[in-house]
Amino acid sequence: MTSIKSLRWLMRKKSGLSDGGKSSFKMKHLPFLAVLCTIMLFIVYRTTKYQYHQEEIDKKWSFWGQPKVYPSTYGKLKGLPRGIIHDNSDLELRPLWSRSSSRSKAVYSNSNLLAVPVGIKQKQNVDAMVQKFLQENFTIILFHYDGNVDGWWNLDWSSKAIHIIARNQTKWWFAKRFLHPDIVSIYDYIFLWDEDLGVEHFSPSRYVEIIKREGLEISQPALDPNSTEIHHRITIRARTKKFHRRVYERRGSTRCSDLSEGPPCTGFVEGMAPVFSQSAWYCTWHLIQNDLVHGWGVDMKLGYCAQGDRTKKVGVVDSEYVFHKGIQTLGGSGHRMTKVSKLQRTTMQKQGGVGIDVRTEIRRQSTWEFEIFKERWNKAIGADKNWVDPFKSDQRRIRKWRDTQRLAKNNI
Repeated sequence: MTSIKSLRWLMRKKSGLSDGGKSSFKMKHLPFLAVLCTIMLFIVYRTTKYQYHQEEIDKKWSFWGQPKVYPSTYGKLKGLPRGIIHDNSDLELRPLWSRSSSRSKAVYSNSNLLAVPVGIKQKQNVDAMVQKFLQENFTIILFHYDGNVDGWWNLDWSSKAIHIIARNQTKWWFAKRFLHPDIVSIYDYIFLWDEDLGVEHFSPSRYVEIIKREGLEISQPALDPNSTEIHHRITIRARTKKFHRRVYERRGSTRCSDLSEGPPCTGFVEGMAPVFSQSAWYCTWHLIQNDLVHGWGVDMKLGYCAQGDRTKKVGVVDSEYVFHKGIQTLGGSGHRMTKVSKLQRTTMQKQGGVGIDVRTEIRRQSTWEFEIFKERWNKAIGADKNWVDPFKSDQRRIRKWRDTQRLAKNNI
C-alpha cells in the first residue's frame, strides 16, 4: 500500500501538481527570462562600447590627450563641422610657397622650443646660445624688451628666429601672452631661459636625452659653482653626478635632509633657466598670473605642475651645466638713474624733479608681487573645497620628525 502511494506522489511531482503547478509555471518562463537577460546584456555592451568610442574621439580632438568639453551646439563653433576645427597652432615659420610634393602634409622638423627675452647689450652671449640650439633643430623665439630688432639682422640665423617686440616687459609677461599651450602644443620641451647664461658646457640634445630618460617633467641645467649669481644651493652643479633631485644643507636657516619633501630642498628649479614638458607647461601657464609680471613665487609652486611626485619629477641636470653671469639689463645699470614724469613720480615716490633707482624700484615691485601671489594662493586654497594638497601629508611627517628631534635634544 505504501509503495502505491509513493508512486502516485512521484507521478504528481513529475507533472508539477505537488505544488499546485507553480514549478511548471516557472519552467515555462525560464526561456523568456534568458532572452530578457541576453537583451539587457547586449544593451549594456553597446552602451559601454559607444562611450568608449566617444572617449577615443574626444582624445583625438583634445589638447595633449586631455578631453575637451564640446557643448551640444558647439557653442560659438556650431556653424562649423567638427572635422574642420583646428584648435591649436605653432611657432613654425612657413614659406610663401612650396613644391607640390610637400603641400599635402605639414612636416614639423623642430620638436623643442627655446624662448629668451633679449636686449641688444647681450647680443654676443645670445648669439652663442642660439647657435647651439639651432644645431639641434630647436625653434627659436626672441622677446625684445628693448625694442631693438634691427641690431640683430646681421646675424646669419636671425631670419630663422621669431622676433617679438614689447618695450620693458619681462620674460613672464611675454610667456603668458605668446606661449599659450595651444600655440606650443607641438613641442616636447619648452626652454624658457634668461639671456645671461653661458652655454660652453651645455649640449641641448644630451640634456633632452637625460630628462626624457629620467622622467623629469620640470628641470634646469645646473649652475657652474663659479657663476656670478647663485641663489639656491640645489641649483649648484654636483661634479660627480649626471643629475640630482635634492640637496642636503645643515647650515643657515634652511635645513635640508632626506625627510625634506619640498622647495628649496627638493622639487625645485629656479626661474632663470627652467625647462618644461608639454604637460608641465600646460599647468605652469595657468599658474602664471597675468598681472604679476616678475613671476616671484611661481618657482616655489612649480612642483604642483610636475604631473606627479615633485621629488621625482623635478630635477637639476649636472652633466650639462651653464654659467649664470647675473647681468641685469632690463632696467639695468645702463639705465640706473632715470628722470620720470610727474604722473610716474606720484605713483613711485614723492613728487619732485629727482631721478629714481630703476633696479631698486623693480625689486620693490617684485617683492610686492610676491606677497600678492602668496595671498592669492592661500585664498584659492580656502575657496576651493574640493582641492586636496598632494604634499600636505609630507609636511605633517616633517613636523612630526622635527618635534621628535626637539624632544630628544631637551632630554639630553
